[in-house]
Amino acid sequence: MKIAIVGTGISGLTCGYYLHQQHDITLFEANDYIGGHTATVDVRVGIEDYAIDTGFIVYNDRTYPNFIKMMNEIGVEGIPTQMSFSVRNDGNGLEYNGHTLTTLFAQKRNWLNPKFYRFVLEILRFNKLAKASATEQISSSQSLGAFLDEHQFSDFFSDNYILPMGAAIWSSSLADMRAFPLMFFLRFFLNHGLLDVTNRPQWYVIKGGSRAYIPPLTQGFADKIRLNSPVEKVVRSEQGVAIYANGQCEWFDEVIFACHSDQALAMLSDASSCENDILSNMAYQANDVVLHTDTSVLPKRKSAWASWNYLLEGGEEEQQRLP
Repeated sequence: MKIAIVGTGISGLTCGYYLHQQHDITLFEANDYIGGHTATVDVRVGIEDYAIDTGFIVYNDRTYPNFIKMMNEIGVEGIPTQMSFSVRNDGNGLEYNGHTLTTLFAQKRNWLNPKFYRFVLEILRFNKLAKASATEQISSSQSLGAFLDEHQFSDFFSDNYILPMGAAIWSSSLADMRAFPLMFFLRFFLNHGLLDVTNRPQWYVIKGGSRAYIPPLTQGFADKIRLNSPVEKVVRSEQGVAIYANGQCEWFDEVIFACHSDQALAMLSDASSCENDILSNMAYQANDVVLHTDTSVLPKRKSAWASWNYLLEGGEEEQQRLP
């Protein structure tokens, strides 16, 4: 078949990798580069060179089985890493890193702080309750905030643990996390081992940065990729699918939308009411990413530094997520 693939992020490139040997494929990319959320930056610190990922960063051995299988097929190596998480709250002086017992009590005074012990017990209570609730029928309209209120979790727990962690994962505000769909939140945390103190999945980064998988993945169909080719319109008919790009129309048997849902909807000239409902129901937001070496925004105690660090300075508008 003659197949058009719109988008060259991991979804589009994966489709190209598995389809190009048996089908005539063409990949359309609006940008002048491929890779989607892959964004690796070369940095030199002293005499050491680092490939720093600022888009797609990590994957694990539990929820990425197909990705790992494909990386093995193309000979791309993963390096074990950790997914520790810290909070520094300048409003109340709290800071901790939940990776180990030692880092959890990075502030030595917390060994004698009853409030901190209650905080830890609330984390364990949330984990137990969330694991049980994740397997139940949950209304799609129920929010994380409503769940926290219903089960009487303290503001201290919410504001210094579960909301910052969710905000770091989904790059959102604490207020947005309170409104986050509970069903999706609990199942994500359960599947990624975030509700367990032990037996968590092993996380990996790609050796050489996430960009390292692109050349071997596209080796067999690099000549089928069209850069600077935004798709303007997609029209379906009995003859097939017409793709309008760069002022030209080309016919295909099938089209794969490997792009964001709102982008796909904008391209479809004849979206059905069902397609419109589904594709328009997913919200997106822009996020600024800053690559820096400013350690002053990290926890004051180096033992509390983590892979993901959340800084609370006061007002909601001042909160920063620092992966």
